[in-house]
Amino acid sequence: MWLGPEEVLVANALWVTERANPFFVLQRRRGHGKGGGLTGLLVGTLDVVLDSSARVAPYRILHQTQDSQIYWTVACGSSRKEITKHWEWLENNLLQTLSIFDNEEDITTFVKGKIHGIIAEENKNLQPQGDEDPGKFKEAELKMRKQFGMPEGEKLVNYYSCSYWKGRVPRQGWLYLTVNHLCFYSFLLGKEVSLVVQWVDVTRLEKNATLLFPESIRVDTRDQELFFSMFLNITETFKLMEQLANLAMRQLLDSEGFLEDKALPRPIRPHRNISALKRDLDARAKNECYRATFRLPRDERLDGHTGCTLWTPFNKLHIPGQMFISNNYICFASKEEDACHLIIPLREVTIVEKADSSSVLPSPLSISTKSKMTFLFANLKDRDFLVQRISDFLQKTPSKQPGSSTAGRKASVVDPAPEFLPASPEASEQPTSPSSPLSGRRGFCAQEVPTASQGLLKLFRRNSPVEDLGIKGAKEKMKEESWDIHFFEYGRGMCMYRTAKTRELVLKGIPESLRGELWLLFSGAWNEMVTHPGYYAELVEKSTGKYSLATEEIERDLHRSMPEHPAFQNELGIAALRRVLTAYAFRNPTIGYCQAMNIVTSVLLLYGSEEEAFWLLVALCERMLPDYYNTRVVGALVDQGIFEELTRDFLPQLSEKMQDLGVISSISLSWFLTLFLSVMPFESAVVIVDCFFYEGIKVILQVALAVLDANMEQLLGCNDEGEAMTILGRCLDNVVNKQSTSPPVPHLHALLTSGDDPPAQTDIFDLLKVSYEKFSSVRASDIEQMRFKQRLKVIQSLEDTAKRSVVRAIPGDIGFSIEELEDLYMVFKAKHLASQYWGSNHAATARRDPSLPYLEQYRIDASQFRELFACLTPWACGTHTPVLAGRMFRLLDKNRDSLINFKEFVTGMSGMYHGDLTEKLKVLYKLHLPPALSPEEAESALEATHYFTEDSSSEEEKGTSPPDYRHYLRMWAKEREVQKETIKDLPKMNQEQFIELCKTLYNMFSEDPLEQDLYHAIATVASLLLRIGEVGKKFSSRNSRKPGDSTPSGEQDGAAEEGVPPAREPQPPAAGDPQAKAGGDTYLGKAPQESQMVVEGGSGEGQGSPSQLLSDDETKDDMSMSSYSVVSTGSLQCEDLADDMVLVGGEARSPTAAARLGGTMDTDWCISFEQILASILTESVLVNFFEKRVDIGLKIKDQKKVERQFSTSSDHEQSGALG
Repeated sequence: MWLGPEEVLVANALWVTERANPFFVLQRRRGHGKGGGLTGLLVGTLDVVLDSSARVAPYRILHQTQDSQIYWTVACGSSRKEITKHWEWLENNLLQTLSIFDNEEDITTFVKGKIHGIIAEENKNLQPQGDEDPGKFKEAELKMRKQFGMPEGEKLVNYYSCSYWKGRVPRQGWLYLTVNHLCFYSFLLGKEVSLVVQWVDVTRLEKNATLLFPESIRVDTRDQELFFSMFLNITETFKLMEQLANLAMRQLLDSEGFLEDKALPRPIRPHRNISALKRDLDARAKNECYRATFRLPRDERLDGHTGCTLWTPFNKLHIPGQMFISNNYICFASKEEDACHLIIPLREVTIVEKADSSSVLPSPLSISTKSKMTFLFANLKDRDFLVQRISDFLQKTPSKQPGSSTAGRKASVVDPAPEFLPASPEASEQPTSPSSPLSGRRGFCAQEVPTASQGLLKLFRRNSPVEDLGIKGAKEKMKEESWDIHFFEYGRGMCMYRTAKTRELVLKGIPESLRGELWLLFSGAWNEMVTHPGYYAELVEKSTGKYSLATEEIERDLHRSMPEHPAFQNELGIAALRRVLTAYAFRNPTIGYCQAMNIVTSVLLLYGSEEEAFWLLVALCERMLPDYYNTRVVGALVDQGIFEELTRDFLPQLSEKMQDLGVISSISLSWFLTLFLSVMPFESAVVIVDCFFYEGIKVILQVALAVLDANMEQLLGCNDEGEAMTILGRCLDNVVNKQSTSPPVPHLHALLTSGDDPPAQTDIFDLLKVSYEKFSSVRASDIEQMRFKQRLKVIQSLEDTAKRSVVRAIPGDIGFSIEELEDLYMVFKAKHLASQYWGSNHAATARRDPSLPYLEQYRIDASQFRELFACLTPWACGTHTPVLAGRMFRLLDKNRDSLINFKEFVTGMSGMYHGDLTEKLKVLYKLHLPPALSPEEAESALEATHYFTEDSSSEEEKGTSPPDYRHYLRMWAKEREVQKETIKDLPKMNQEQFIELCKTLYNMFSEDPLEQDLYHAIATVASLLLRIGEVGKKFSSRNSRKPGDSTPSGEQDGAAEEGVPPAREPQPPAAGDPQAKAGGDTYLGKAPQESQMVVEGGSGEGQGSPSQLLSDDETKDDMSMSSYSVVSTGSLQCEDLADDMVLVGGEARSPTAAARLGGTMDTDWCISFEQILASILTESVLVNFFEKRVDIGLKIKDQKKVERQFSTSSDHEQSGALG
């Protein structure tokens, strides 16, 4: 490649000059190519350690002038061929021109200008892509691809210098982090280390420091532990590794989410030596953190952030912090965690203005909202640019009529009204009502269904007003007044200042009248509800009457949702719950419906209208409890792992005991999935839900730790899991809320676990207080870090479970050992996953459904199967292998969906590896009948086609209905029936199919040590079988000659009679006959001396030698076949064989006469499997070939290397070979 000219002061250090002229020098790196000795080893080591560009380019061209000591690099090349091309161009185009110049400076200037011009011309097409990586980075990516044999689709994210610890010896080298792999390369004094690890195989990734490894990164897979240290910036490296491993886990968990193309903001000016991918990943991490901190919708994209101060009127201070701007929100977070958080939706903003600067208030910016609040930011570094960005976003913000109503809503919310109902501001004065396209319908719905406008608690409240409740009522009234004062000081609605005071009020309990409103605000659900008017009503309409597995499960669980609460003891509450759950299942089919969603949703419906409950459920499932409610409850398992880790840290004594009893895994799932609602009295659990919507999962973990801590003594004395479960169950049943104004709801769990001596009651507010006092050091950022670590563990554990389940589902008679099946599964899965990131066709991945049985989750298509087949088959057929692979795929793809699962794949492999000669031949025989033999390959196989299409039609019928357990039972029953098949069930093979079988056999032997013996044996067998087919044809012809035969059969018989040869046949032309050669060329399309015609009965001399024609001159009786030729190519390439083998039965035909195979086939000729088997048994060399055992383990190891075209040879050796 041409390089921008750079000065080289010491031109000959470590380089050898190979060519030179007055203006240019071509040099080779010392030690590159042949020989090299100690110098080569030293240079190779230096190149790796110092990241010399010579590792990419062992050749270079320098420009020089006679009197100058300075050289300029103008080109480099990874091979002699590449550098020679550049050298020749310089000699042909520049030498003559340069000799005209008198001044050496002018020569150098001209050369530099010319080289820059060439580079500019080459890059002209790439210029519009502002995202191109800088040269240095491109160079590293080239090096990575070449060194590790990665395809073009594998993108490098970043690379780092570090040491890999092999034993106790550190190997200095380079760590390359690509989208799908972690690669490391080191070359020290002749010792080479080359590592490639797929991110999807990583089971553990952590940064630690020990005496042996000072500050290192540990990467574990299922079969190795790797340690890397001596990074320049270990934090940055580890963060990037975490991101890449996280992406891989997402890929395993949810292929659809992985394949989504997420639009990410990209910097206008790319940084030097940082890839676009690295920038995108950093932007993604910032986005996720921003959305999680401020509970914003999933499609919100952070545009930028800047340091500033915010004037807080409630304490008259300028609080330092960060302002964040995205397409729909302006947010502020103080440096002190609890000082102040602020969210300003742009839909609320009315005025943005720059105030006058002063020494007290430099660069101030004032933002006013429709709710009459004004926010004053100061100390903004680039205020003008910031105002412009906000202005741009404001112009894009849809100026809907809801704007005016929102102002009205906010204004009404600011006035605290005594008759304020739960969530009534959101419900009664919805900004959606006036302008929503469904407003009319919604109004109708509101008249018909009371739950469309208010919560169930309001509808089913049986108690008297708050004033009549005595002390409880007074406390409730005080809480309401405290919140009213808070709203007055800190604002109400989305733009409220959220401070430590807000948390204090939440911990004291939210009044029932405000619960729905505050849940919506704190969870961020309000934002989505306001910006999607009419969405819920539309979903309800679409999903009504639709049937699916999710709706079936919802119906089953409806009456189990808080049955003790009066709101769900009648059809009104049940119908509302049904609509919300069905609408959500319709919105998010990936989750659909999961147990525990019914319990959580029923509580949401108590405090809010249906639409509000729906959006709260969206916030829960998609943001606040990620991956909790999918088929494998991965999120809950991850947080369960975090809980175990926190128990070890905070309660080490108890942790060991709980681990022995196995209690944590039993209790925590129900605690986390239902937010304690299923295990605690309703009035108490709802207080925890209040805190959860404000603080997130942190509260649930703290409360869980507090519960264990409170029962530590009793738990330490437990003898078994049941006893521990009873202690914890009874403790939670007796957590009470003495401040609740609602009538107590009987708790079913409590009724079941109550004993003779109930434990002392615990007040929920005391429990919360203890949880914050003892375990408040648990931080949200730490939890996210721990979630990553646990997610690796959980997902890989689930993958291992899936692997074991799939392997168990394989019948015992398949022949492979458990270890071999597991290895095959990993190879099969890797091929499926590779299609997601390297393949352009996502047919297989698009059909992956994690809710399917494990066996059906990973499937591969025909092209992927061809690649695996080529690596793993014991029947190597050279370039004929893809044809055979295609047939095997069609044979295995019983349901004709162009995908095969692991069981089908293993069945195909087993047919080739295991079983006796008969079983292997049976597989080979089937590969040459429909459906394996496609119509293009053979068109006259009606009998066989009919035999095989019976199964496929029934499979297709099954495909029309949604697969359920009965479908899999039928499949299982079908598989059991197939095993009863005998050789007599196999249909007969016609002549065209037999020819295809012979082609395959000839290709199969091309690389065998006994190649010639096998060719001779198969020629003998083929000849014998052709005769047998002829005899069979005659018998069938005679049998058809009966009285009353139809005319067509008579004609057919006559044709057969004509086919009977005369007693003596013409002598075939001699091998040297030019006519025969010409004929061979015309048909075979290859050099005549390479063809070889083998005829039964010929003498053994010269068998297998090229251009030798062996013929049978014997006089044959009418029972023998007249003439036949088996045209083979010895060990020639298989693509020639695919069309050029001629096996002709009936009358004598030259290859020229057989211009097209299809036109010369004898349609009456056929042969059975028994006849083929019997003929092959006569040749011991063929029997030995098929009975020979092949170790699939070695082929699996080779396949893993082939997956990346990976080679362990060093760059020196590779390039040397090229040179």
